[in-house]
Amino acid sequence: MIQRTPLYDTHVAAGAKIVDFAGWQMPINYGSQIEEHHAVRRDAGMFDVSHMLAIDLAGCESKDFLRRLLANDVAKLTTPGKALYSCMLKDDGGVIDDLIVYYFSDAKYRIVVNAGTAEKDLAWMRLVAANFAVSLTPRRDLAMIAIQGPNARERFWTAFPVARAQTVLLGVFQAAEWDGWLIARTGYTGEDGFEIAVPAAEAATVWRKLVDAGVKPCGLGARDTLRLEAGMNLYGQDMDETQNPLESGLAWTVDFKDASREFVGKKALAELRERSALRTFLGLLLLDKGVLRAHQKVVTAQGDGETTSGSFSPTLNQSIALARLPAGVKPGDEVQVAIRDKLLKAKVVKPVFARNGQSQL
Repeated sequence: MIQRTPLYDTHVAAGAKIVDFAGWQMPINYGSQIEEHHAVRRDAGMFDVSHMLAIDLAGCESKDFLRRLLANDVAKLTTPGKALYSCMLKDDGGVIDDLIVYYFSDAKYRIVVNAGTAEKDLAWMRLVAANFAVSLTPRRDLAMIAIQGPNARERFWTAFPVARAQTVLLGVFQAAEWDGWLIARTGYTGEDGFEIAVPAAEAATVWRKLVDAGVKPCGLGARDTLRLEAGMNLYGQDMDETQNPLESGLAWTVDFKDASREFVGKKALAELRERSALRTFLGLLLLDKGVLRAHQKVVTAQGDGETTSGSFSPTLNQSIALARLPAGVKPGDEVQVAIRDKLLKAKVVKPVFARNGQSQL
């Protein structure tokens, strides 16, 4: 069934090109994807991310439940509003989804999951929750908007000046509740800004005020090139249920510190860690003319690998990719990528190409 966000009519009225994304009718761009990309890197742009699902978690065993459910450890969260990024795993270590958890108390959290996996995620959470005194409440009554860019926060405060006092001191990966909204200093672009959750009925008004404050509407096309430049994984491309976080550049999200914590997938990941030949997850910068895409073979001195995401980088004016490569491949190595029956040269780099408005290479 095709679904629409509370901002669908707003996108259509603005002339957006609408495409199907995970069963949702979403704007891919409003004319020029490259202009939208540059707006976020250089000024401020915004995205409708209401297709993602917020899930409210409550109950006296919420903390224990999340410590079982997630590979990262929510015990780190002690300040109300603080957020944590984590993978949710199968028993074999495969990634069911990556998500963000917001902490309000040991008995109250909010979880935000991806659109394409939302129903699967909720079913898995409820299965694990059967052994805990918790409740899970999906919040499809909310709309979510991401305002991103070096000027994003100032433009948000121009639109909503009374929110400044509550949000000006927010640290990165921290959120505040304000007037029925959740305002989080998080994002998926490599730029500063806010992700806000508001009642669905207020979404169109909020969007219009942000436009009036100079925030440029952007579609999913720019969101994808921005996150790729920032070296951020996309579920379903860079990792999925057949891949584990240790070989997907996400080892930093797996917390083994508390030996007594038995999270789902721990045993499988612990066994993987004992291997000496784990695949590595790095970036590629194409040196020859061509375009990197997902699922292209990468030929290295250590064996073959594969690109997982690839595109033209508007910031670098060059083609880039993320790739899962054999153990031993390192930044600075030169490899070859199979593109249209040709082997083209590429340089292996750390998988952060651009953020904070500029190249990181």
